[in-house]
Amino acid sequence: MSSPFKPVLTLFTILQVLMCSNKAEAEARSLSKKTRPFNNSIPAVFVFGDSTVDSGNNNYWITPFKSNFPPYGMDFIDHIPTGRFSNGRLVTDFMVSYLGIKECVPPYLDPTLSLEELMTGVSFASANSGFDPLTPTLNSVISMQKQLEYFKEYKTRLELAIGKERTNNLINKAVFVISCGTNDFVITYYGSPFRRQMYTVSGYQQFLLQHVQQFLQDLLDQGARTIAFVGLPPMGCLPILITLNSGNALHNRGCIESLSVTAVDYNQKLQMKLKTMQSHVSGATIVYADIYKVMDEMTQNPSKFGFNIVHVGCCGSGYLEASILCNPASPVCSDASKYMFFDSVHPTEATYNYIFKSLRHAIDQIVKN
Repeated sequence: MSSPFKPVLTLFTILQVLMCSNKAEAEARSLSKKTRPFNNSIPAVFVFGDSTVDSGNNNYWITPFKSNFPPYGMDFIDHIPTGRFSNGRLVTDFMVSYLGIKECVPPYLDPTLSLEELMTGVSFASANSGFDPLTPTLNSVISMQKQLEYFKEYKTRLELAIGKERTNNLINKAVFVISCGTNDFVITYYGSPFRRQMYTVSGYQQFLLQHVQQFLQDLLDQGARTIAFVGLPPMGCLPILITLNSGNALHNRGCIESLSVTAVDYNQKLQMKLKTMQSHVSGATIVYADIYKVMDEMTQNPSKFGFNIVHVGCCGSGYLEASILCNPASPVCSDASKYMFFDSVHPTEATYNYIFKSLRHAIDQIVKN
């Protein structure tokens, strides 16, 4: 399976941080104790991963995988496309708003970020990235290792501004969110021959988990003490994978069970890896964030979530379009909240909101700790 994305470069970035910063300040002032889960002491949220949490870093990277043009962002603040691969906010945006930190998580690479924005958290994520070093290489995006390097650069910038002690204290109290892995399977393993010639599915899972362990250890070494690691979604339910693997995409739009089984198996191994690491770490908390269950429920019982369509995206035909194939000339559904997916790969804001709500109890536990 070859990658269906053939994007070009387009820029719509200047307004993003201004919107996040101004609206976040107003929201932070308006949040009272009764609107917060409790007295929140988390000063910042730092995000690493792929397009599920990239708020616009690819805008500043030489890569074809961008989404900073309409109809992306059509339901975001002031209807501005920011580089988020959705019609609106991501789970991490809902999270920081819920915690009363700010309204949305800006991309670290935006050169206009204020010190306040830096201190309250940023995203280092890059759409189409993965734990397998081959994944970002194939896609010309920011690798997980480079994201970690940017975090180290971030620490240095903050130390120069507020001092080493305050920086370390902020990082120790912050929450770190990691959402990555789908591209490794969809693009690098199943989508190209390189890794399949080297690994069985099980072997590749273990290969990825070795990189997961190293990345987590590096974050812990940098001072991270609260880490939320997001599992894989039901990959076989992504509209693009249904299109490419169903054999009759126009009439058979059911999920590809074999791909989702791979995700289930990987998630189980990931949880075991996280538990093992947790048992060897003192003074830190590593939490597994399960998104598979709620997304599987959405496909099985869409009306419960207010969805009319779950196997086709809102943009274009909904079968193949993503990134530049979902563009200002593309037809768009009249109400994205009725769709589980915005393009053929990425969820709508409504879906991300439901995912956030499903994780809220875990977030509350993190805050209490």
